[in-house]
Amino acid sequence: MKKTGLSLALAAALGLGITACTSTEGPAPGSTGTASAEALQGNPFLTASDLPLQYPRFDQIKDEHFGPAFDFGMAEQLEEIEAIASNGEPPTFENTIVALENSGQVLDRARAVFFNLVGTDTNDARKAIQAEYSPRFAAHRDAIMLNGALFARIKALYEQREGLGLDAEALRLVERYYTDFVRAGANLSDADKARLKEMNAELAKLGTQFDQNVLNEVNASAVVFDSADELAGSTGAQIAAAAEEAKKRGLEGKYVVTLLNTTGQPPLSYLENRESRRRIHEASVNRGARGNEFDNTAIVARVMKLRAERAALLGYPNHAAFALEQATAKTPQAVNEMLGKLAPAAVANARREAAELQKMIDREQAAKGEPGFRLEAWDWAYYTEKVRKATYDFDESQLKPYFEMKSVLENGVFFAANQLYGISFKERTDLPKYHPDTWVYDVFDADGSQLAIFIFDPYARASKRGGAWMNSYVGQSKLRGTRPVVANHLNIPKPASGPTLLTWDEVTTMFHEFGHALHGMFSDVTYPYFGGTAVPRDFVEFPSQVNEMWADWPSVLANYARHHETGEPMPRELLEKVQATATFNQGFATTEYLGAAMLDQRWHQVGADQLPEADGVMKFEADALAADGIAYAPVPPRYRTPYFSHIMGGYSAGYYAYIWSEVLDANTQEWMRQHGGLKRENGDHFRATLLSRGGTRDALDLFADFAGHEPRIEPLLKKRGLDRAGR
Repeated sequence: MKKTGLSLALAAALGLGITACTSTEGPAPGSTGTASAEALQGNPFLTASDLPLQYPRFDQIKDEHFGPAFDFGMAEQLEEIEAIASNGEPPTFENTIVALENSGQVLDRARAVFFNLVGTDTNDARKAIQAEYSPRFAAHRDAIMLNGALFARIKALYEQREGLGLDAEALRLVERYYTDFVRAGANLSDADKARLKEMNAELAKLGTQFDQNVLNEVNASAVVFDSADELAGSTGAQIAAAAEEAKKRGLEGKYVVTLLNTTGQPPLSYLENRESRRRIHEASVNRGARGNEFDNTAIVARVMKLRAERAALLGYPNHAAFALEQATAKTPQAVNEMLGKLAPAAVANARREAAELQKMIDREQAAKGEPGFRLEAWDWAYYTEKVRKATYDFDESQLKPYFEMKSVLENGVFFAANQLYGISFKERTDLPKYHPDTWVYDVFDADGSQLAIFIFDPYARASKRGGAWMNSYVGQSKLRGTRPVVANHLNIPKPASGPTLLTWDEVTTMFHEFGHALHGMFSDVTYPYFGGTAVPRDFVEFPSQVNEMWADWPSVLANYARHHETGEPMPRELLEKVQATATFNQGFATTEYLGAAMLDQRWHQVGADQLPEADGVMKFEADALAADGIAYAPVPPRYRTPYFSHIMGGYSAGYYAYIWSEVLDANTQEWMRQHGGLKRENGDHFRATLLSRGGTRDALDLFADFAGHEPRIEPLLKKRGLDRAGR
């Protein structure tokens, strides 16, 4: 999940976009470029969009609008900040905190659209703008967060906050602003502030370079095959798509398999040619460390050292201690304890799964009269499907004809939301789009009033970053009178022709991301700071994981899982096989995830003097995995360091958040089942106590309000099959 277009203070709190990307280039902190009147003429960002719910005017927005809007927006916000900081009246909640919340609206609008487009449909112009402005945004943020006069006003309010007569949300807002400014360096000496600005600037530049290298390297690492025979096991549509990709690249007559930005690649589950699987796997795991122009090892080494130095400057032992202070976990020790409990059971399960895969390999090779071979990472997915089929008389290919994409969305995802929350959806075709492969829906509340606008962007493309995420174009705020415009982005391969049929993983991902969308759409807060998904990183994944439970809920599945040609419902026995395999291959899934999560912590829990230079990055990774007992060659980490985009952005020292959130998710799924499952009463309770509250209360307090108890780890162990690890 990714959210952009946030207030500066919230961005500081979460370590998102503007704090994670920086450079020494650009204007000095405290100044910005200015946009000429001519450059601003007709700029669509200078006023709120006149479309419903301030939906962006994609039909009017051009790349040349961004720079002038950024320059104007930064200059305007600094004027607003100066007016607040130099106000001769004593500080009040209204003239300081509310004024801060209302500042920078032009910049917010322009940046929300820009960074969303950079993620979903970038181009050379946008890459250049990103490289130029990331350091300027860092300098702009520092000019605000390190403004001594402004901080003095915030500090005065903080010290007298209990006597200001504020409601709970306003009181929390004062406390959060004060904490954010302190964490941003407001209490540092002038010399240390200057050094902090330099580090923030350099980090911004490096973050942008890393992101662009990852996208470029994914495209550059696509694997070229000379014949369709090498792709045996692929469907006709998949071979056609590979041929079309080759044609686009000027390689007519060949076949190109593109990669996703994860270690595992979908073709590894069905390609019969072992050499083809090996080539794809090795192309995937070697990305970013090949010594080419997109090599990220030097960037990683520098970023990690800068983060460690910055943490020390701010008074923390390491970056993880700094980042986790604002999370529900609170400390690196708490994260290490939780991950340490899970890792041995996960690896033990993975080894048992590997033994079953090896038996399958040995039987097959013996039957063919050919020499056996040892299971390798590029064999795992392929033989997992064979074991699944042999064990459960079931393989993934049986499911796909029942999972036509739009049916999954409208008759599955939307249907479940209607049953649980009473909301409804209507597609609209009159609003402009930033890309033709998107769909737009009005979302209506149970009383018929408009709740939000939802954008669905499902397909992978060369201009789109990897993964799946939700973002916000317009956030909900009673103060600003705005309602949500949110988007879900997936990376489903687009077929050359015919219907888009999904894997089960793609189905659950669609439900997952819509959980984030619901979190954004149900927001009911006063201040932009707290809106939607503005919660700790190790809490934000929780509502989206809960929403996955409805993917195979019988009444939901029956409504969307219909054969795309005949309309026949998925046979009951096939559903039962899906449910029976719920914990199948969980040793692999948990181990590959924990490998990445523990690697993230290793990078961020040491001081600068313990971190390697560029030529030691991959050794550091290998040593870290071995030290944590998670190094198991057939199951590499879900992300290796040079393409681990999460931890170069908002999830630095926070990739553990998925499993931490899953503890809450497993507790919630248990609660839902105990209370009757897919019922309006349950949905309304979840919405009222948690989904609508954003960041207005401590995250674990919100969970306790919903569940009536503190989170317990046992439901997670059961869900992942780890409660049977010792059997």
